[in-house]
Amino acid sequence: MLNFNAEQQQIRESVLKICNRFDEHYWLARDTDGVFPEDFCRALADDGWLGIAMPEEVGGSGYGITEAAIMVQAISESGAANSGVSAVSLPLFGVNPVAVFGTPEQKQRMLPPILNRTDIACFGVTEPNTGLDTTRLKTQAARKGDYYEVHGQKIWTSTAQVANKIMLIARTTPESSTKRPIDGLSLFFTDLDRNCVEIRKIEKMGRKCVDSNQVFIDGLKIPVEDRIGEEGKGFKYLLHGLNPERILIAAGLVGLGRIALKRACEYAKTRIVFDRPIGQNQGIQHPLAECWTELEAANLVVFKAATLYDQQQECGAYANAAKYLAAEAAFKTCTQAVMTHGGMGYAKEFHVERYLRECLIHRLAPISPQLIMCFIAEKVLGLPKSY
Repeated sequence: MLNFNAEQQQIRESVLKICNRFDEHYWLARDTDGVFPEDFCRALADDGWLGIAMPEEVGGSGYGITEAAIMVQAISESGAANSGVSAVSLPLFGVNPVAVFGTPEQKQRMLPPILNRTDIACFGVTEPNTGLDTTRLKTQAARKGDYYEVHGQKIWTSTAQVANKIMLIARTTPESSTKRPIDGLSLFFTDLDRNCVEIRKIEKMGRKCVDSNQVFIDGLKIPVEDRIGEEGKGFKYLLHGLNPERILIAAGLVGLGRIALKRACEYAKTRIVFDRPIGQNQGIQHPLAECWTELEAANLVVFKAATLYDQQQECGAYANAAKYLAAEAAFKTCTQAVMTHGGMGYAKEFHVERYLRECLIHRLAPISPQLIMCFIAEKVLGLPKSY
């Protein structure tokens, strides 16, 4: 573990204490029945943890992304894995644009209900025909007096089945009328009115209890007072939440790798084949030791990125590197954990197959490993832009 101060170590221990009430059997059950883990979210909210990185004046704790990363990592490492992290992630970074760019009235109106779970929000950004090219979003928000009328479609919108609010980015100026594709996009935080919004659940590989959805918007009316910041500047506001998102996802992936590694080592110590524990064999030992080194290396980059962010320094390269390294290390570790268990790694009761399924989503998203390499090549190494 990094040299956290006493307060940071207390955060980790306190979060783990709550997570201990929701053990591996709880998460196996949620992976089976697909029921959203609201009781888990509520337990964290009741103790004030959902506002760990939010300003104190809106009911948050006023800590930084470093402390939020410690919390996320503890959740994942407890065995909650990606399901536990994803269930509570939006209050940690998704509403960050409101905290940074919202008016005092918006902060007081919008943030406290999210932190205490009176409101549950989802994040409407990705679209089916634009993918990672966020600047080319097609969802339209037309100004009509004191409200906007929205038509369009979003995809991979998590928690929309249980949400009553949405953080939504939409085009308020046609792309043809802007100098750059990033111009003309506006950010909103508003009611998810199901009279104007159809939500279709996507059946997927893992994280069954935290829903992902297609969202079809037909005439959603958004009051002007629900727009965050200036019209047309929404992409800039959205970017402010992307580095914290990458950092927290990376922290969770390290935690996921650690719990998979722990399960593999426990099994390797007790599984007897040819009159000896399989963990005595270097063919088992060396791959697991290699996984540990890669997880620990990724973790150093995670907290370097978090520290830079909290110090208001440029952290984009490290945030992206952290997400890349943590995703690759978690994938390798979860795969090795399944292989260490042999045939039993395929059995749900040993949990490692769930960890493998859950690590894959953040190997792919919210930014692919290939696009991270493009970013680092261009922004860090000064190579020509390739896309």
